[in-house]
Amino acid sequence: MIAAATAKPSPFEAIVVHSLSRFFRDHVELALYERKLKKAGVKLVSITQQTGDDTSGELARSMFALFDEYQSKENAKHTLRAMQENARQGFWNGSRPPFGYCTVTVEHGSGKAGTKKKLAIDEAEAGLVRKVFDLYLHGLHGETMGAKNIAAHFNSAGIVVRGQRWSRNRVHRILTETAYMGTYLFNQVNVRTGTVKPREEWIPMTVPAIVPAEVFEAVAGLRRERSPEVTPPRVVNSPTLLTGLLRCANCGASMTLITGKGGKYRYYKCNTRVAQHAQACMNRPGNRGGWLV
Repeated sequence: MIAAATAKPSPFEAIVVHSLSRFFRDHVELALYERKLKKAGVKLVSITQQTGDDTSGELARSMFALFDEYQSKENAKHTLRAMQENARQGFWNGSRPPFGYCTVTVEHGSGKAGTKKKLAIDEAEAGLVRKVFDLYLHGLHGETMGAKNIAAHFNSAGIVVRGQRWSRNRVHRILTETAYMGTYLFNQVNVRTGTVKPREEWIPMTVPAIVPAEVFEAVAGLRRERSPEVTPPRVVNSPTLLTGLLRCANCGASMTLITGKGGKYRYYKCNTRVAQHAQACMNRPGNRGGWLV
């Protein structure tokens, strides 16, 4: 809508909203985009918060925007508090359940009308979850398997995860999801920033276990044994040329630095091949014709 409004010539003269909160609940962004519209000759009109175009009208709109932003943050705080209490009582808060689970409707027993939801095992998916843990612990035909090999095994067999192909990251998420041993952790991540919250803010929920706790712990121990020491990447001052710039010309994924011959040689390899399997992208390591900056 903003792109259309600021085109030259603009196809319309005004944007009409019920209230300014329907346009933005951030007073800074409201002022920024209103200024963009004004430069394009497009007015922002609120049906319920009508103001003039003079300085007093601008002040009134700024006040409306500040109160809307405050109310939005207060609502978010109260909503999160209610969701936290819901999780403490063992009820599911409505997002898509982890792979291997579905939701069932139950009476919440608090004396209030209505129902709530809890997690239940989806046996059609839970079998694959157990297979992932078994392959990681025991391998296939006597050969150990990591997350990448497990993903390649499922993809070659035509097995999908909720309609999508398997990848190393998908397998990793299954191997590290505590819900599978009976404890789902709610409120781990700040949804606005994507950052992990302090551990004391996490809320454990008891859910049906798909794998025994000892199996989950055995996998966690094996993952620690297999995990190499990781050095955080330094893109800006990296001694490796073109770090963070190369893209695969075949599939568009980033190029990852790998080593060969015990670290003697270094190659750029398509991350799709690394995360899934060699057939997922035909760009071979060292194929300079497949690099795209």
